[in-house]
Amino acid sequence: MHLLKTLLTRFVQVGTLLVVDADGNSHVFTGPRPGPKVGIRLLDKKLYRALFLHPELHAGEAYMDGTLVMEGCTIREFLEFAEINGSNLRKHPLQKVLQKSLKGIRKLHQRNDAKSARAHVHHHYDLSNELYKSFLDTDMHYSCAYFAGEKDTLEVAQQNKLRHIAAKLDLKPGQRVLDIGCGWGGMALYLAAAADVEVLGVTLSTEQLALARQRAIERGLDNRVRFELMDYRDVEGPFDRIVSVGMFEHVGIVHYDEFFTKVRDLLKPDGVALLHSIGRRSGPSATSAWIRKYIFPGGYSPALSEALASVERSKLWVTDIEILRLHYAKTLRAWEQRFQANRKKIMSFMDERFCRMWEFYLIGSELSFSHGSHMVFQIQLAKGRETLPITRDYMARAEAKLKA
Repeated sequence: MHLLKTLLTRFVQVGTLLVVDADGNSHVFTGPRPGPKVGIRLLDKKLYRALFLHPELHAGEAYMDGTLVMEGCTIREFLEFAEINGSNLRKHPLQKVLQKSLKGIRKLHQRNDAKSARAHVHHHYDLSNELYKSFLDTDMHYSCAYFAGEKDTLEVAQQNKLRHIAAKLDLKPGQRVLDIGCGWGGMALYLAAAADVEVLGVTLSTEQLALARQRAIERGLDNRVRFELMDYRDVEGPFDRIVSVGMFEHVGIVHYDEFFTKVRDLLKPDGVALLHSIGRRSGPSATSAWIRKYIFPGGYSPALSEALASVERSKLWVTDIEILRLHYAKTLRAWEQRFQANRKKIMSFMDERFCRMWEFYLIGSELSFSHGSHMVFQIQLAKGRETLPITRDYMARAEAKLKA
């Protein structure tokens, strides 16, 4: 416990942390600045060493396994405390070495060739459609919503997002659109219905594919929307428009040049693309070891500098960039609330360990947007400098028309 106490003394700079060890002894760590008071109980002595060596990985694992439990607080309160004090943890000499080494080998963790990409998608997206139905909006959008008003529900905010993106695509009837990482088909189906375009949606998830095809038939859009189990690298063009929402996080930095070059090659000379992705304000980094191991293997949220460098090499024009700062925090909060409301139902086909893992993921992700350095960016790209109007007025007009 001695080594862990040295780490926690440095870690707690805001608020107070109570740690009850495996022998029932209490240890209190109070920072110089006032803040929240939280507590945890460690039920396995092996955690003393594990948490000292790699706290960001083993804290999540111990919570999943039930060997780290909350003491007088909720998991949300504890994770918020951890996020507030997180930068202090990473300043510890051992943790600085660990973070530097993880950043040094991050390219190995992000090798998403065709075979690996399919395995990584299967790990997360093929869990169960029933799971995702239990916490997503009714149209099943698994990406950041757009809260245009304080009273917007999750359903309203997701429809706002669809209109917002459609307006940026500057769609014309009869155009051919590619949706890279189409999920359960919500974006593709919306574009086909709202803008009278033909859409090809590609995914690597068999669960998503089956439901997306079913939904296209149910909505009478299967004549204009086609879904395929296909890697984006195997798609053949050309397309007037390309949209990708929440997929770029699975590309990996070693494949960014390949991704943007493929987008360029698939676009017609007057083509436009819209990329919607999680990013980070704090510059190039590495994915959390816990997230990489349990939630998104091969995943990474890039700094804008990393994405834009590859865009430059692809010779595409960046015609617009928008940063969504708090929208994903609100989205994740809504997902977590729905997950908790349906927890008993989820327990009927998942186990308690999974539920603890999922709430740790949803709450932790939310806090990375509300307290950490994560954000969402939308980058509009074009092949030609004159493809789009030279002011942004057309976006507002198109969005208002779609809403009407």
